[in-house]
Amino acid sequence: MSLILAVYGKGGIGKSTTTANISAALALKGAKVLQIGCDPKHDSTFPLTGTLQKTVIEALEEVDFHHEELTEEDIIETGFGGVDALEAGGPPAGSGCGGYVVGEAVKLLQELGVYDRYDVILFDVLGDVVCGGFSAPLTYADYAVIIATNDFDSIFAANRLCMAIEQKSTRYKVQLAGIVANRVDYAKGGGTNMLEQFADKVGTKLLARVPYHELIRKSRFAGKTMFQMEDGPDKDECVKPYNEIADFLLSTEPSASVPAPIGDREIFDIVGGWQ
Repeated sequence: MSLILAVYGKGGIGKSTTTANISAALALKGAKVLQIGCDPKHDSTFPLTGTLQKTVIEALEEVDFHHEELTEEDIIETGFGGVDALEAGGPPAGSGCGGYVVGEAVKLLQELGVYDRYDVILFDVLGDVVCGGFSAPLTYADYAVIIATNDFDSIFAANRLCMAIEQKSTRYKVQLAGIVANRVDYAKGGGTNMLEQFADKVGTKLLARVPYHELIRKSRFAGKTMFQMEDGPDKDECVKPYNEIADFLLSTEPSASVPAPIGDREIFDIVGGWQ
């Protein structure tokens, strides 16, 4: 039985880069991994494959949406470390719901019977709006992981994600494994103070702190994971948190919890105190 993870986070905070590097770390530790990109811009798996691969929606269009005519080879590519990669894709802007496409991709994978062929499956999901198909991965996941940065907008989105996880947990097995602090800029006096306090308030923890580093940005544009970059102390610093997350997820029974989100207005009321 696969360990299924639903990775969420506000758009533009490096969620997909983080997810791809977690997938790579898991694979390098011996896990058979499938990463599923659930964003219409379909670039989640770019660091793994080095290309914007054909999406599920594009493959379905080619067969006039006859699911039975698709095979795994039509939609899955193998990338760095042997990680299998899939992109749900999305409809043309203004013509449909991206969340619906995510739901269709999930159903297609069920029909193909791929879920039990992997040690770990990661859904990389747009987390600005957690409704409809965008919430579908939570119904299958063992754990959710939230990617966030140490700022108000990101924490607001994280709290909304906690609400979705709490709601789904009443009917499904999903729990929150924790929060990954991304783009931590220690050099400029940044840190994780707000994220730490938020995590404590909702009853979870920080899984790791990923540094704000130019090498990570360069790897993304190069279509590579951090593990493929040139060796050196900077690389060691950048890959460390991804290995920490992989070790945690591959442990016998990762600790997790159902979050206790706070109200939207409460975030506004207390944000001054976080400063």
